[in-house]
Amino acid sequence: MTKIYIRINKIIELMLVFIFSLMVVDVVWQVFSRYVVGRSNSFTEEFARFAMMWLVILGAAYLNGKREHLSMDFLLRNLNDIQLRKRLNAIDFIISIFALVVMVVGGGNLVYTTLYLGQVSSAMHIPLGYIYAIVPISGVLIIFYSVYNIQNTKP
Repeated sequence: MTKIYIRINKIIELMLVFIFSLMVVDVVWQVFSRYVVGRSNSFTEEFARFAMMWLVILGAAYLNGKREHLSMDFLLRNLNDIQLRKRLNAIDFIISIFALVVMVVGGGNLVYTTLYLGQVSSAMHIPLGYIYAIVPISGVLIIFYSVYNIQNTKP
């Protein structure tokens, strides 16, 4: 499972760098075209918004896998090793249940509904279901990372 964890981390890291690079190029192009050319393209603002959505949601899954997400750990500092391990496992279990219910099931319904209704973005004309697909994908990743963290909990 560690090999899969390492490979998934590498893939997500490359995806995050790629998405961030595209977003930087997009925003620089928008600023350049607006202030130098005098006319901005209509798709640049929408692409930056969608790229930010993917970056944040996929980045949240990645940080959950590395246990570097935001947390108030001052309550964990005074626990002994056994209590800390139990608390971390309980937190990972709750996170995985949330990811399953909200992100996988709810996000999957959102993707299905928007694809079924044929909703497309206004400027780029991309089906919104493809944009929202990052929610259930990240939910599955969070569940994988939670299971991995539970199996490899070291205080």
